Amino acid sequence: MALSLEIEKPLPPRILIYGPEGVGKTRFGAMADRPIFIQTEKGLTGQAGVQKFPLAKTFQEVMAYLGELATQDHDRHTLVVDSVDWLEPLIWAQVCKENAVNTIEKAGGGYGKGYSMALDLWREYLTALDYLNDQKEMTIIQIAHAQVKRYENPETEAYDRVGIKLQEGKNVSAAGLLLEYADIVLYANYYVAVTKDSTGGFNKDRKRAVGSGERLLYTQERPAFRAKSRFALPAEIPFDYEGSFWGVIAGAIPYFNQGQPNSLEKVDNT
Repeated sequence: MALSLEIEKPLPPRILIYGPEGVGKTRFGAMADRPIFIQTEKGLTGQAGVQKFPLAKTFQEVMAYLGELATQDHDRHTLVVDSVDWLEPLIWAQVCKENAVNTIEKAGGGYGKGYSMALDLWREYLTALDYLNDQKEMTIIQIAHAQVKRYENPETEAYDRVGIKLQEGKNVSAAGLLLEYADIVLYANYYVAVTKDSTGGFNKDRKRAVGSGERLLYTQERPAFRAKSRFALPAEIPFDYEGSFWGVIAGAIPYFNQGQPNSLEKVDNT
């Protein structure tokens, strides 16, 4: 009996990048190949010449912009959503509007049902992103801020780690959904070394953080932060100001190495 097999076509990556304020997350998206931004916050200050939709003030406006990209001809190769943690309040507001309540906790009668309803809207949004990724062959970049969260590891004692600044619960988790959706989760941060000196009181060593301003993109999860890659990326990529990190990322992704027009090796961010 002959097997019915399909060969999956390579697609551009779906990237989630997060980190502290001012580390360069928006610039990361602006330096991608032919980007267009959907803004939920005013983060494009200083990024002159970048194409963007008007600032989205509702979830329906975000979905309308995604619909325009899906149905109209355009020359954009990359969609950048800046940022998903500012998108979350718009989703919650939509849930409240549909349920005629004033807080997400009251939606659906309470008991966390509002967050489940919000997750349905997140899935609707991600489905629209998938259409652009699959049918329009657009690279997807979602930007998020970082937040230190308590991690209840069942194998060890609980500890703090850095994650994306989105709702996260045991049964319903917007953060978990977006982390699962992404092919690459990049944690962007400054390199910091911890040194000891003997200037502490009572003859005790004092630990001191020392930074050089060097920025890194972390691609593999560690106890201190969330990260992942479905491609063979190095664990750390220098997050330089010239944009050479895009060449490193493109070199590990099959889509960019098969003669496709959307190539990050030669970036056109106009």
